[in-house]
Amino acid sequence: MTGRLRFRIFAHSWISDWNHGNAHFLRGLASELVKQEHEVRCYEECDGWSMKNLAAEGSDAAAQALLAFRSAFPTLDVRFYNNDESFAGFAAQALSDAEVVIIHEWNAPAVVAQILALKPALGFRALFHDTHHRAYTNPGEILRMPLQEFDGVLAFGDAIRRIYSEGFGVEKTWTFHEAADTARFFPKNAEKDTDVVWIGNWGDEERTRELEEFLISPASAMREHKFAVHGVRYPHDALERLSHSGIEFRGYLPNLRAPQMYARSKISLHVPRRFYANGLSGVPTIRVFEALAAGSPLVCAPWNDSEGLFRPGEDYLCVPDSQGMIAELTHLLHDDHARQQLAANGLESIRRRHTCAHRAEQLVEICHELEN
Repeated sequence: MTGRLRFRIFAHSWISDWNHGNAHFLRGLASELVKQEHEVRCYEECDGWSMKNLAAEGSDAAAQALLAFRSAFPTLDVRFYNNDESFAGFAAQALSDAEVVIIHEWNAPAVVAQILALKPALGFRALFHDTHHRAYTNPGEILRMPLQEFDGVLAFGDAIRRIYSEGFGVEKTWTFHEAADTARFFPKNAEKDTDVVWIGNWGDEERTRELEEFLISPASAMREHKFAVHGVRYPHDALERLSHSGIEFRGYLPNLRAPQMYARSKISLHVPRRFYANGLSGVPTIRVFEALAAGSPLVCAPWNDSEGLFRPGEDYLCVPDSQGMIAELTHLLHDDHARQQLAANGLESIRRRHTCAHRAEQLVEICHELEN
């Protein structure tokens, strides 16, 4: 492999981020690789699950998403394929000159198998990229992938990496954290019309208890302040609980509009799924990087930064329980200087260590390791 690499990256979706937070980092990473003068082509399946659900948001939701994507990421070359009998021929042509093929874990096993079947003839290197918790919570799904045929695994936390290395027997693994797309996530000026915002999806009962303790109960106790929530997949009973607590539910927020929402809010919250607070400690998930990059003072439900990515207590604040959340939010909402200092610290750490440019450089180093 030469200095300028030819990357081919397969992801569930590049255009849609509806319940698809993986797109946030992937877009930024690919953009930085292009900026560093590598050749990058991005692939997604036609009519994928995320895109279908985005289209259901409204008659022009998908079209607006495409326009916003093209405007924000003009250098990304996104190509579409059908997951049917035509894919083998499509892949053979698409990968004929590839040097590095990255396959995100949210791809169909049949697609993955057909890509890897081309390795012997085409000679590319293949990396499996995991930015999810399924290796921990549902390993059978990951083991449907032919992991031993990959040249290595990129895992978004060391706890996940160890599962691949020690549990799945993958020889080469790297801890490859997500990071902030600082070309799009940076502090913006806006009038503060919200006191506390949480951006996140309700999901599959993976943090219902946590949301009750660290979001709903504090909001109910602090009704003089304006709380707002953005996200999808909120069942009727969850919406009722938000409403009864005085929380305004604002629905789906395209990720490209998140920096503006952070700018409009005095404080943002991070409420991790319970897996990231215990067995997968050290994995902050993308929202932490993005909130800090946008200059938002961040208060977190419990999670353990076991890999030393940030400076706990300086870059963000972590509280132990509902009463701790109420106390910390009350303090910050009445102390402009404390909020400004917290935001400045978090932003400094992002720019120093956790941008997509940093991860692009790491990825290129990993690719050159594969030559040895």
